[in-house]
Amino acid sequence: MIAATVIGATGYVGGELLRLIATHPEFELSAAVSSSRAGQHIGRVFPHLASDYREVAFSDSGDWLERLERGSKLALFSAAPHGASAAAVAQAMETGAARDVDMRVVDSSADFRYSSASEFAAIYGVEHPVPQLLDQFLCALPEHVKDSPKHNVGHPGCFATAILLAAMPLVASGSVSGELFVSGITGSTGSGRSPQAGTHHPERHSNLYAYKPHAHRHVPEVENLLRRTTKRDTQVLFVPHSGPFARGIHVTVQAKLADATSEQELRQVVSDYYADAEFVEVVDGTPRLKDVVASNYCHIGVAVEGEYAVVMSTIDNLVKGAAGGAMQWMNRLWAIPECTGLQANAPAWT
Repeated sequence: MIAATVIGATGYVGGELLRLIATHPEFELSAAVSSSRAGQHIGRVFPHLASDYREVAFSDSGDWLERLERGSKLALFSAAPHGASAAAVAQAMETGAARDVDMRVVDSSADFRYSSASEFAAIYGVEHPVPQLLDQFLCALPEHVKDSPKHNVGHPGCFATAILLAAMPLVASGSVSGELFVSGITGSTGSGRSPQAGTHHPERHSNLYAYKPHAHRHVPEVENLLRRTTKRDTQVLFVPHSGPFARGIHVTVQAKLADATSEQELRQVVSDYYADAEFVEVVDGTPRLKDVVASNYCHIGVAVEGEYAVVMSTIDNLVKGAAGGAMQWMNRLWAIPECTGLQANAPAWT
């Protein structure tokens, strides 16, 4: 068994990572790190995980590092907030190097999604705390990188994941030209565990509204990853929406076709692009959230009308968009079959 540690373990993404680790055949939890809940049992914070982690308590950052065994193997997941994650990861990597720990890191925050500190500062408005580590991280979705990287990984954001899964085949194949017009709806868990006005139940229930039109910080991330993978510059015009549900993202990408293409032909383009992707399925008709929520699967639907293409994708923002995608990467970093611990189907009637 490979020891697994989760930094920022009391957030929604941290809770999902704990759930996935509990049933993973190759990873065993060594520490769930949370300074705010250190000493409390995991089951007190996440009652649904009580049977998996009886008498297991959260650790603070100092305790778990002191227990790091010399010469051990460690799968380190970080679900800490943006800005705080990089410093925590840097401290863990420094301690691990001093103790000859074989460590692989997957970070779900935004701290390692850009290859330069200036790009990060331009988007997030703060200086990167550990710019010297940026070249040790790769940011991409597992479906868009064929080889297992020797790097550590910064996982793309949840909206970015849903958009990229829909858009990448269109751009990579040259099937579309010009801008991508994107509309996306996310559940309230995408805003994190700390209560906010926009996620307060009386405001969110039976409601739907747009926010940050053309100004969401995942846009430059998506454009950057499209450019890096396809070598094409693509403008993304994105309008995100808050939906009246807890989990899931539904994204619609619209673009002008580069050449006359039938719906069947475009569907084949997308299907061929993801032919070897276990967790991406091109469905008949339109994809639906309940078919993927609480799973690591993405469903994609395709439509064509005249000169225009529509590609829709649905994911669970906490699983495929964060913890599940991170687990996919960690499997690959340890040369474990990518699907390990992730093939549970969606419960559907949630």
